[in-house]
Amino acid sequence: MSGAVEARLAELGITLPEVVPPLAAYQPAVRSGAYVFTAGQLPMVDGKLPATGKVGAEVTPEQAKELARVCALNALAAVRSVIGDLDRIARVVKVVGFVASTPDFTGQPGVVNGASELLGEVLGERGVHARSAVGVTVLPLDAPVEVEIQVELTD
Repeated sequence: MSGAVEARLAELGITLPEVVPPLAAYQPAVRSGAYVFTAGQLPMVDGKLPATGKVGAEVTPEQAKELARVCALNALAAVRSVIGDLDRIARVVKVVGFVASTPDFTGQPGVVNGASELLGEVLGERGVHARSAVGVTVLPLDAPVEVEIQVELTD
């Protein structure tokens, strides 16, 4: 590991996963100028979803918040695959979180906090971002949550 962000991950006891392979015809992350945009990242761990279903039914809000954290780690891995060194992140500009939830569940912002809080823990002020938290009927593979991020680079 090299760099302050990698050191911070180690300090937190977090290992950045390998990039999740695409499930269809897209790239996990793409650079355009000074920005990197990730595809929506599912909470895949070792190639599998740890939970499936809707938040408010099969998945609790607490479980979903942890899964959103995993999504953010997968997004950082996708960014690293494009830029090589996470220290090149000037800031996280935007996070969009999708929460597959029951019609009466309204706690999507609390679920997506899992991703936002992880980015703040790892990147400090550079992890503070604008955000949307959206409730949806269903996500790919029946995942409870999906997160995409946009980051600005230092160069």
